[in-house]
Amino acid sequence: MQKQIPGPKTPRLFQMAQWIGNPLNVMENGLQQYGEIFHWARSPKSRTIFISNTEAIKQLFTNESSDFTALGNRLTTPLLGENSLLVLSGTAHQQQRRLIMPHFHGEGMYSYGKAIIEITQKVMNKLPVGKPFVARDVMQEISMATILQLVFGVSEGERYEQLKKQLSFILNRFESPLIAAFLFLPFLQKTLGSWGSWAQFIHQRQAIDKLIYTEIADRRQQKDSNRTDVLSLLMSARDKAGEGMTDIELRDELVTLLIAGYDTTALAISWILYWTHYSPNVKDKLCFELESGKNLEPVDLVKSPYLKAVCDEGLRIYPVAYVTLPRQVRKPVEILGYKLPVGASLVGATYLIHNRQDIYPNPKQFKPERFLERQFDPWEFFPFGGGTRRCVGSALALYEIKLVLATILMNFELELANKKPVQPRRRALNLAPGELEMRRLR
Repeated sequence: MQKQIPGPKTPRLFQMAQWIGNPLNVMENGLQQYGEIFHWARSPKSRTIFISNTEAIKQLFTNESSDFTALGNRLTTPLLGENSLLVLSGTAHQQQRRLIMPHFHGEGMYSYGKAIIEITQKVMNKLPVGKPFVARDVMQEISMATILQLVFGVSEGERYEQLKKQLSFILNRFESPLIAAFLFLPFLQKTLGSWGSWAQFIHQRQAIDKLIYTEIADRRQQKDSNRTDVLSLLMSARDKAGEGMTDIELRDELVTLLIAGYDTTALAISWILYWTHYSPNVKDKLCFELESGKNLEPVDLVKSPYLKAVCDEGLRIYPVAYVTLPRQVRKPVEILGYKLPVGASLVGATYLIHNRQDIYPNPKQFKPERFLERQFDPWEFFPFGGGTRRCVGSALALYEIKLVLATILMNFELELANKKPVQPRRRALNLAPGELEMRRLR
């Protein structure tokens, strides 16, 4: 008789409510009760298998072409669109990825360094000395200005202000678990005329679309080969058949880059700011390293070993994306002694892997030195996902995280407004620090 994967037998909607409310608790309890592989109902119609074994993760990442299909995140379709790289699967995903990937690597990306530093200094200089501020709000302001300038190519003017306002509003709507439920439960996505939360979301999405399509139309009419923003580069990209991206494809990828690059990066920086100020010895050691490299160019500054270790440790302990995108079994396959049927959906539990005692001793302790002492395999440490679904903008995101953190620590003195430990909480599909307040001292 075939061995069955363990998991809860409670009603699926009850399990969904638990997942929406506290995903970390679900994963931790699942590991404790059922082990390194267990099933969970992540939608009313299907069950998902969570795995937190490194060999199984390796199998998932390295055997995608033969055993698994890397699925897109259909939950984000209402927000990102059908052509988003995060939504697409299979051949369509591979083709779109080949068009986008080159623009997030190489010398072009590093040319953004000075702009990131200038934006960070400008935002931080506006903070009054001695008055508490919510770290996430300030990091979001830095991240928003950065992503609009580098990806969208706008840094001022009415369209810039409108985009900033509308994007901030639409993301903040999904901050609470109650509103996030709209993404997980499609039957809640009813407009009921102009009334209700979903109707307001649709209205805001249409306002963003109008701004983006207007910008795309202006760019097509006023071609400028000297522009280096990502939108301009994507508009000039061509596939093997010589075809460029349609306006709809550009819109979906821009929204994906704007939203994914804005919120996840801001949350990651907020977490790392918290940990560095919660651990004074870490902060002192990092500031000493940064002081010795204060005259370096941005591209060289980010190579500082302890800066990298601090950022990696921040991305490990509470990864913003706490699970991987799902993989669907293409043919019967065995994982951890269980035979999985075609169509089964598997998710790597990033948070659980990143907190394994056997890989990261004292995993709840913030210890950047562990990343100096050894190099972790890509199935032991994968804050940006892995395999063919690794985040296409991971290099730019990590570059921004390092530069923003370095700029703040080199030019401003901050402290935690409250010494009480900050707890993680869901923010849409990401993992955010709770009400983390800090104070500028100089």
